[in-house]
Amino acid sequence: MRSTPNYGVIMVGIAFMLSTFAFGGLGSVGVFLKPLSAEFGWSRAEVSFGYTSMALSSAISSIFLGYIADKFGARRLALMGIVVMFLAMVLLSRMQTLWEFYLYYFLFGSLGFSAVGAPLMASVGQWFTDKRGLAIGVVAAGGAFGQGVFPFLARLITSGYGWDTAYYVLGVIFLILGLPLAWMVRESPTRIAAINNPEDHSAPQDHYPMKPAEVISWLGIAIIFCCQCMAVPIVHVVALASDMGFDPKTAASIFMVLMISGVFGRIAGGGLCDRLGALRTYALMSLGQTVSAIWFPQITNLIGLYGLAVIFGFFYSGVMTSLIVNLQVMTPPRMTGRAMGFGIFFGMIGMGLGGFLGGYIYDLTGNYTAAFAYASAAGVVNLCIIFVISLRLKGAITKMSSI
Repeated sequence: MRSTPNYGVIMVGIAFMLSTFAFGGLGSVGVFLKPLSAEFGWSRAEVSFGYTSMALSSAISSIFLGYIADKFGARRLALMGIVVMFLAMVLLSRMQTLWEFYLYYFLFGSLGFSAVGAPLMASVGQWFTDKRGLAIGVVAAGGAFGQGVFPFLARLITSGYGWDTAYYVLGVIFLILGLPLAWMVRESPTRIAAINNPEDHSAPQDHYPMKPAEVISWLGIAIIFCCQCMAVPIVHVVALASDMGFDPKTAASIFMVLMISGVFGRIAGGGLCDRLGALRTYALMSLGQTVSAIWFPQITNLIGLYGLAVIFGFFYSGVMTSLIVNLQVMTPPRMTGRAMGFGIFFGMIGMGLGGFLGGYIYDLTGNYTAAFAYASAAGVVNLCIIFVISLRLKGAITKMSSI
């Protein structure tokens, strides 16, 4: 499909909506924790592992699909992803055993979420130069919007009609609205040139202070700990609020507030990347995420929880946008798909570990205090790695300028 020079703005809108569906399905897991535990007798660690299954499958397949996106573009992958997400949700609505729960979420992550995630981010970022951070922030905001709206919708449907109907309705929404949008995905002229000439390394923009492998390795380690910090609140805040005595709809609304505030956090994070630089923005947002995560079990009144949800949602979402921008500005266009694929690989490992360990620590201790403390500890490790990356980057720039 041919591209037009001003199609980038349209691509931002398309990617925003597709991200809404993909992350909406990802974020809905926490809503089903207690209903599935009540019906099947599964522990919270067992149900949380469904999120881990989805995250790990996304991690592995994102690398492979990133390579495919670098060779063929994102459109066919987006179409496949929408169809697979629909099928996975329909299958989840009919499951009866724990292995089915894991298998269908594995399918959702491996060929659904990951087919929409990394390829789309790789595609959209290359449409822009001056405002790349802002464009990526808007697209990433779609994920936050989906993680706020779809879990709340799933909670409403579950309360009225059951968890099985909720899964089915989500799948139908993904299919009906997602397929036309996926069909409209296009690549930028820069990306098309990189796809058609993958071995051309002569372009000026193909020279960077750090080698792509080093960038991906350092950021990958940071991402693992960063995403553990964000995963515990994302997966467990609904169950935590329910344990405090709030009704299911109110508990789900806290999560919705967290995610909706993330819409602004992701856009603001992208704008800050354009002004402060991607790595500085990542450090700033990571600090806010780390400090706010530990307070969730300590605040027991509703207004305080809503306020904390706004703060955490803003910072954690800014982290996600700045990570994406870092991967894009520090690697060449010919490798954007692979860089995003590896970024999601490490991110999903961290998200999967955080989601599972949050439930596991809860099962060990009987409350969420230690689980959320663990989340903040992982955030501290992430901050230390960011400091090391900044030192390495300064050294590489100094060496390059002296040549």
